[in-house]
Amino acid sequence: MLLKSVSPFPFQFGLFGNQYHYHYIFETLAFIVGVRLYYYYKKGIVDPISDENRLWIMLGAMLGALIGSRVIAVLETPQVLHQLNFSILYQSKTIVGGLLGGLFGVELIKKIIGVKIASGDVYVIPILVALIIGRIGCFSMGTDEPTYGIPTRFFMGMDLGDGIPRHPVMLYEMIYLMLLIFLFNHLKHKEMINGDRFKLFMVLYFLFRFLMEFMKPYYPLFLNLSSIHWSALFIFIYYYKFIFRIFRKSIT
Repeated sequence: MLLKSVSPFPFQFGLFGNQYHYHYIFETLAFIVGVRLYYYYKKGIVDPISDENRLWIMLGAMLGALIGSRVIAVLETPQVLHQLNFSILYQSKTIVGGLLGGLFGVELIKKIIGVKIASGDVYVIPILVALIIGRIGCFSMGTDEPTYGIPTRFFMGMDLGDGIPRHPVMLYEMIYLMLLIFLFNHLKHKEMINGDRFKLFMVLYFLFRFLMEFMKPYYPLFLNLSSIHWSALFIFIYYYKFIFRIFRKSIT
């Protein structure tokens, strides 16, 4: 017997006789606020990277994120690879792939233009705020977007639109992201190597996503791990020197 849901999810609004998800509004708002915050924080620092090179780096990040978000998202559902088309590729996207692809895009552009200085610290808070805004949109979609959690009896379990109490993983992520904002606001007064704040953000965020993936229904890509899991493992390997250095520093 199917459960009849009385959940308010998904949240939608009407326009010209059609229903639309608020996710599209929050996604756009996240981008606008993130960019404005970047320019706000950039005013408060002496940037060793020229404005022209910053624009090239941002272009590399955006193109890398555009490609990476689609590739990793498609690999989340490997069963559709045999029928992959432009429509599926365009509609599929994940922030994990966006961050991973953005990292590749930035590093590639920096090699081309000859920039050897770490460039990511100024983006940390803007990215965190943009992620929170975007996740509000994801959360509002309930089970209409595959970002919901597995069924649970945990006290935070919520009916996201299908009548089944589930882990509200997007709500968990918003709470975690707010804690990261507090952490990085605290660290802004600490002496740190240039680039370490961005590396710490990437490691902490991908660690969270690796663990949260087990609270979501996912399709294994290889060795019973999803493309999100493998993306996180790649980041841990990519930043292994930083992880060991921070770990040694924390125990001495």
